[in-house]
Amino acid sequence: MKNFIYALIFLLTFCAGITYTYEVSSPESYRFQQESEDYTLFILDFSNSMSEYLEGKSKADMMVETVKKLLPSINKNSMVGLRIYGHKMGFTPIEACRASTLLVPISKINTASINTALDKSHPKGMTPITYSLKQAIKYDFAGIRGQKHIILLTDGGENCDESPCKFVMELIRTRKDVVIDVIAFNIDDEEDLDQLKCTSLVTSGKFYTANTAAELAKSLEESSRGEKRVEAKILSPNN
Repeated sequence: MKNFIYALIFLLTFCAGITYTYEVSSPESYRFQQESEDYTLFILDFSNSMSEYLEGKSKADMMVETVKKLLPSINKNSMVGLRIYGHKMGFTPIEACRASTLLVPISKINTASINTALDKSHPKGMTPITYSLKQAIKYDFAGIRGQKHIILLTDGGENCDESPCKFVMELIRTRKDVVIDVIAFNIDDEEDLDQLKCTSLVTSGKFYTANTAAELAKSLEESSRGEKRVEAKILSPNN
């Protein structure tokens, strides 16, 4: 017992002789490093119904003209890509429901490339919305960190025996980095609208309805300038 007491006294005496110093840093001594950027992918509808006329021109032409007018207003350093669907029929329904193509990969916005791709696209086929979303998330955004923003423009609901609403409900269980804005262009069917509204709101995106050229332009403009979300970490002065 005495040995224990002597050891304890020695330890306390030793510790009392130690001087501790602490480094105090103010908030100004730290800096933030941006971890990632925002990435926007336009997914545009070139299904057969987009050949229908509205205000004296086809809905496809109206969409293309509106997107072309929008592009110059997007920050030149923005990361933007273009995917379209419904632009070909295929020999079978299965092929038609896989008609979704990334025409311009996500990179610093290239207005000329997007315009050229749009000029070569024409409405023909089905409306594989869910398949397009799956392709975009699995392939178009592959290897990309940070917030991912999809702007989906469609004039109808899914007609390839899938549900975009169910897909995103499963998606958000494991992914919080994808936000989908949906522009429902000249759609009257309530069931289609409900599915599309779900697709956007479940991912914390915005839902727009547009029935005129002016409304379409406003929806695209508001969606394209949506809030930018930045992931950041605090770095100490030594980093």
